[in-house]
Amino acid sequence: MTMPFAGDIDANANATLIFSLVAAVIYAFTLGMPPTLARSAAKTLAVAMLAVLAALQGGPPLLVAALAFSAVGDAFLSRDGEKAFLGGLASFLVAHIVYIAIFLRSGGGLELLGAESWRGAIALAMAVFAAVLLTALWRRTGPGLRLPIAVYVAAILAMGMSALTTSNLSLIGGAILFMTSDGLLATDKFLVAAISPHRVWMRFAVWALYYAAQLAITLGFLLS
Repeated sequence: MTMPFAGDIDANANATLIFSLVAAVIYAFTLGMPPTLARSAAKTLAVAMLAVLAALQGGPPLLVAALAFSAVGDAFLSRDGEKAFLGGLASFLVAHIVYIAIFLRSGGGLELLGAESWRGAIALAMAVFAAVLLTALWRRTGPGLRLPIAVYVAAILAMGMSALTTSNLSLIGGAILFMTSDGLLATDKFLVAAISPHRVWMRFAVWALYYAAQLAITLGFLLS
């Protein structure tokens, strides 16, 4: 079996990656179940192990930090209640800000967005996506949540735009997946009826897209 990192399957880096993948799959099978400590642990460990992997492989410290804050956000969002949701929102806001910093540091500058038509087209699509999402959420959320959500939507848009300044397609793809996952999560939480049959596949899609995003970004930095 060909492994992405040096050594066999039991080498530290490869074993850590497999641990992360297994935790992600375990959590996927528990979607829809009531929150438990075991379920929270699986969700948190999936991305926490990517942070460990980045540290083991000498990845950028900002990457390790972004993954660590994401894991904290996962821990919050694995529980029910508005406080847990706001804790998750704050954690992911910090993670997105860190991703913005590392993408801009790795990229060729914002002028790249207008230098190639495909970058400009994706940037425009991201801006439209963010505007539509914010408009929909603004109408459906209370005054207490509007400002935090507006700040968060601005952060995910900036994260996506900053990824477009890089030449690494894995990073760009990961950012697009991340934005899509966040959009579906917001739709599931605020825009879709609680009894809607679509919530089952949406929750699975949120997790699958989110984990794929974090994995693509991590490997994009570590294997490039």
